[in-house]
Amino acid sequence: MSVLSDLVSSFEIPPLIKIRQHFPNPKVNNPITEFQDKIQNSGLIEKIKPGQSIAITAGSRGIKDAPLIYRELVSIIKEKGAKPFIIPAMGSHGGSTKEGQLSVLNRLGVTEEFCGCPIISSMETDCIGYTKNNNLAVNIDHHANKADGIILVNRIKPHTSFRGELESGLAKISVIGLGKQKGAEYCHSLGMKNMSRNIREISDYIIQHKNILFGIGILENAKDETAKIVCLKDCDILKEEPALLKEAFSLLPQIYFYNYDILILDQIGKEISGTGMDCNIISRYTTDAILPDPRQKVVTVLDLSDETHGNAHGMGLADISTKRFFEKIDFESTYANPLTALSLGSFKMPMILESDRVAIQASIKLCAGSDRKNPKIVRAKNTMDIENLMISKSLLEEARKNPNIEILSEPQPLVFDMNGNLNRNY
Repeated sequence: MSVLSDLVSSFEIPPLIKIRQHFPNPKVNNPITEFQDKIQNSGLIEKIKPGQSIAITAGSRGIKDAPLIYRELVSIIKEKGAKPFIIPAMGSHGGSTKEGQLSVLNRLGVTEEFCGCPIISSMETDCIGYTKNNNLAVNIDHHANKADGIILVNRIKPHTSFRGELESGLAKISVIGLGKQKGAEYCHSLGMKNMSRNIREISDYIIQHKNILFGIGILENAKDETAKIVCLKDCDILKEEPALLKEAFSLLPQIYFYNYDILILDQIGKEISGTGMDCNIISRYTTDAILPDPRQKVVTVLDLSDETHGNAHGMGLADISTKRFFEKIDFESTYANPLTALSLGSFKMPMILESDRVAIQASIKLCAGSDRKNPKIVRAKNTMDIENLMISKSLLEEARKNPNIEILSEPQPLVFDMNGNLNRNY
């Protein structure tokens, strides 16, 4: 037994109870049919002319039905006699390299073979001008700039690091996504508190000066299923996106417990959230652009997902982690994001301990002022899957009073292997 494990060995880990949280989940039953209806009824496809080269934006987030929508959109563009291609529109993600950004898309199922068109990945940008109000530089992907038309595709949802009328969505992908590392770093250097305002100003310039054909916005429910698809005229994107953002806020999942001691996340990763774990779920943030609303005393992260490929961006939100987590970190990939976003709170190292067992025991020890013999613990696989949770008995009474929570089991002890690591089966 190490000195550190000896320091925490007296703290018993309580058995946990399986629960299911229920959220309002409007769902599009057939996303492809829905998309076909929306795009055809909008009349926007008539803006595409034979022979035109059409750039389609693709971000780095895991949007469930995005590959299917890209494939259908490509097919429709080809039917019009035009030449579509996909542009990785993800700022500095993918390690700020063209190879890394292409790899991100491929891991998300967005491949040339599946979508039926070329993917042109490049970090080269063109400065196409400066905004009138604040003289802000406008940078966009070189190949998108050369295209005859651009179609913006993105999920609309609350951002994890700033608030405003425009957060994650079509406007942001036109500015931060198409801006690549240079454009993303420039916008972040102006301050996160000004981000929404600057996105509006720069996006407006892009819409006015480039041939933005239209935008396709996707809203997802708490299960990350498609809840709504919208097709917006270029001139309507900045008008209509704020209302869609409010709707997306109403669809956000949440942990129904507001005051507890410890949040255990089995894994974090970039495919789960831009900050590895969704700040809107844990109520911790990487910048001061959003006021914190702490709900737990300790956040403990046990592992990195395989899909994040070593990118541990957001680990600064955690207090405690494990040796296994640390050994998976690819620092080159991890540090590209905070160096671009200028986010001091995202990359600091949590306390690293030898195993899951020791990490959880240390979490209990660090809950000063709480009943450490009966700690209030919430465990989740990750912040993308918070429908199914495990809680300690000290939260059971609160859970029973909530009509949106279903109790699934009796208290069960956590099962550790010979190395002190958890069985991941829920």
